[in-house]
Amino acid sequence: MRVLRWIIALMVAAGLCRVFPLFHAVPLKTAAAAKAAAAFNPAQFAETFWTGTLLTSLDRAVRADELVSLIQTDPAAAKKKYSRSIGLSEGYFYFLRGEGKILSVSDDEVIIAVTGGGTRAEVSLQAGLIFGNAVRDGTGLLSANDYPNSQDFNDISAALNHLVETSVQPKLRAQAKAGARISFAGCAEVNDEAADLKPLKVIPLQTQSE
Repeated sequence: MRVLRWIIALMVAAGLCRVFPLFHAVPLKTAAAAKAAAAFNPAQFAETFWTGTLLTSLDRAVRADELVSLIQTDPAAAKKKYSRSIGLSEGYFYFLRGEGKILSVSDDEVIIAVTGGGTRAEVSLQAGLIFGNAVRDGTGLLSANDYPNSQDFNDISAALNHLVETSVQPKLRAQAKAGARISFAGCAEVNDEAADLKPLKVIPLQTQSE
């Protein structure tokens, strides 16, 4: 009987361990990736980067009137002198700042002139939903090499775009009035030169009505 009771007890214990295991075997690489993902907060990173690095680096941007003038006369020279590209992508980015006269305002964009007599549509400040990686990649302040987890790098881009949509664009829409002057800093992503250069589509990082 004693032996039988021990056998029954061992069988019960084995059944419980099968249903409720004391530990799980997890591959080391999987565990490390899960730990890294749990530790990284893209929204918090984007906020810190925005206030601590990005907004203090706007003076590094090329003057908008210089860039636009060169694009109008020699787009290839403007690309060679002022653009930056990522990897093997055919697209490229501009980081610019300047001021101009607002020519027109719509739900999706604010059209401004930055050269000459202020009559030509030369820059389109984007006021609608933000897509792409212009904010993340346009300044050159962030590098994919610093983020082995590509998902983290993609999440940074989405978080920065969200900051533009919630912190910059509402102010832009409130300030923008046809005929007024506005100063701005922003990034442009050029994938189709025929569509993206004239006017130059700029994601605003900072705007101020004058």
